[in-house]
Amino acid sequence: MNKLWEVDPEIAQVIEKEKERQEEKLEMIASENTVSEAILIAQGSILTNKYAEGYPGRRYYGGCENVDSAESLAQERAKIVFGAEHVNVQPHSGSQANMAVYFGVLKPGDKVLGLDLRHGGHLTHGSPVNFSGMLYQVISYGLNKETQLIDYEEVEAIALRERPKMIIAGASAYPRKIDFSIFQKIAKKVRAFLMADIAHIAGLIAAKLHPNPMSFCDFVTSTTHKTLRGPRGGMILCKKKYAKIIDKMIFPGIQGGPLMHIIAAKAVCLKEAMSEKFITYQTQIIKNAKILAESLIDYGFKLISGGTDTHLILIDLRNKGLTGAKAEEMLGKAGITVNKNTVPFDTESAFITSGIRLGTPTLTSRGMKEEEMKKVAYLIDEVISSKGEKNVIFKIREEVGNLCKKFPLYN
Repeated sequence: MNKLWEVDPEIAQVIEKEKERQEEKLEMIASENTVSEAILIAQGSILTNKYAEGYPGRRYYGGCENVDSAESLAQERAKIVFGAEHVNVQPHSGSQANMAVYFGVLKPGDKVLGLDLRHGGHLTHGSPVNFSGMLYQVISYGLNKETQLIDYEEVEAIALRERPKMIIAGASAYPRKIDFSIFQKIAKKVRAFLMADIAHIAGLIAAKLHPNPMSFCDFVTSTTHKTLRGPRGGMILCKKKYAKIIDKMIFPGIQGGPLMHIIAAKAVCLKEAMSEKFITYQTQIIKNAKILAESLIDYGFKLISGGTDTHLILIDLRNKGLTGAKAEEMLGKAGITVNKNTVPFDTESAFITSGIRLGTPTLTSRGMKEEEMKKVAYLIDEVISSKGEKNVIFKIREEVGNLCKKFPLYN
């Protein structure tokens, strides 16, 4: 950082301020996490200098022998962690991983069946403002209005009626386990490709705490951040028979040179995911989410599906008389970072929403456990119950700061 202060003090200051923000606030956005120092080092390494279009042993540039080793390690580790026959670790993001699968096996106008964005799906599962909705005919399935769970019978009925070319199993804001075996049976009935998007739950799957979709799906896509606790990026896991299609679609199809420093950091993250320590960590993520959910329910919060099986909690705030946008703003002022989120059958727009989404990965990475989750639930309730009263916000902000000091981001 000393060199950066010398060369570009403005950017150095931005980084310093962001470091302070992360250290002094409770980061509860479900799609965020804090990486290890080893990953920070790999990501900021000299590998950023290397151009390496192509794949290990088949590059379009010379001097790739060392980055070949990094990419091969990432591939082999991902195969072991997820039980995959083939892995591509080059996607720059989860969205690009999904795009490669779409482009690889579908034609524009083909039907795709995915979870409705308003019920917890992702932009790339068919939003009309995303490439998936622009290029393909998207049909959506939703959650049951009573149980707020995926209605697998409805999914099957829609699939039999619409005959999609591909079905997507996965979500961005769904707090329960997904039964990939049922999705496989449905896909087989209509002869559709099955893709699982495990971006949010990859770490839980790696630790064998959530069903693994690998044996049920043609394609499995993921980010490498979130619960997997790696650098920001994506990857695709698939059966060996699809290897050439996927590799060709990533390069030269939709990307040029891969980010070799990020791929090296992915390799580090996957090695960390192979340890007993990682299993303990993922187990704690779920324990923390469950106790946080139970505590919030005790304070009168309405949780979608009544709880969680994962790292994620989705709260419907309508019984509290608040919108998601207002709650996000109030909690942010108190030092608790969350994101507004639509809830199933929401009556508000996506910019306002009736809910907020919480996650426990970052707090768990800091070392917080069950007792801290009870404290966090209390802090959230104090802010929400006060409707943003300034004195309460000031008091909670101080308590948040004291809690964060006990659990530094990096020792």
